[in-house]
Amino acid sequence: MEPRNNVTHFVLLGLTQNPKEQKFLFVLFLFLYILTMVGKLLIVVTVIFSKTLGTPMYFFLASLSFMDVIYSTSISPNLISNLFLGKKTISFQSCMIQLFTEHFFGGSEVFLLLVMAYDRYVAICKPLHYLVIMRQWVCVVLLIVSWIGGFLHSVIQLSTIYGLPFCGPNIIDHFFCDMYPLLKLVCTDTYVIGLLVAANGGVICSIVFLLLLISYVVILYSLKNLSQEGRRKALQTCVSHITVVVLFFVPCIFMYGRPARTFPVDKSLSVFYTVITPMLNPLIYTLRNSEMTNAMKKLWKIKVNLGNQ
Repeated sequence: MEPRNNVTHFVLLGLTQNPKEQKFLFVLFLFLYILTMVGKLLIVVTVIFSKTLGTPMYFFLASLSFMDVIYSTSISPNLISNLFLGKKTISFQSCMIQLFTEHFFGGSEVFLLLVMAYDRYVAICKPLHYLVIMRQWVCVVLLIVSWIGGFLHSVIQLSTIYGLPFCGPNIIDHFFCDMYPLLKLVCTDTYVIGLLVAANGGVICSIVFLLLLISYVVILYSLKNLSQEGRRKALQTCVSHITVVVLFFVPCIFMYGRPARTFPVDKSLSVFYTVITPMLNPLIYTLRNSEMTNAMKKLWKIKVNLGNQ
């Protein structure tokens, strides 16, 4: 096998070569990234310090927000700096670190969303046993399992690509390092490797997505047993969760549940699930959740009053 260290860095073509479009996209993505960070950190801080948000649902929501912070940070700052400075090179090692980080936290989110669906199932379908089933140590174990699942997924992805021979071409037609654009630069046949990548990414996403849909169908069917107020609150929560699940999994399945090929639409779709979706998640969860919005108002009202004293 030819040595891969013939390539020491990659050139990211980015989203556009037009300087005017780059300036516009720089301002847009900087604004979206700041909005994402503020929204996510606001959720984390509110859950930590609010006494009314001590249920497992909010523990998992804060964990999901934290994962989104790291996931967005693994991609957006590099994209923003490239648009501003015009520097589009990334070292081989930095590329591998970015690849590992995005798949680690993205994979962890996949499993955490499944955990959150289970939490909603127990809360709605077995309300009398909820506090017994979803004890604190159970929630911590489920969160750790999500992290482990994401870590194993990312290690497999990284080990698949890291030992392959990169012996010449180093131009990535993308704005960040990802599996399929990198496989196009490998100096060997990647058909079997592409199938392994699809199995590790696309199949996992598809199975988890199917399980999530089944769980929410069961949850929605069981709503008829609740009171009108209980049905309204449960429906609000479920609609928020389902929206996040669809926004996250549909692009994931399209990107990774296919053979190792790239399409022109990939970059636009990647912007959606790496930049837009993480920004929308806090809005989806908080605007449709009266408990969260009330806790935010109460917490920051206290902060403002303390600051004025």
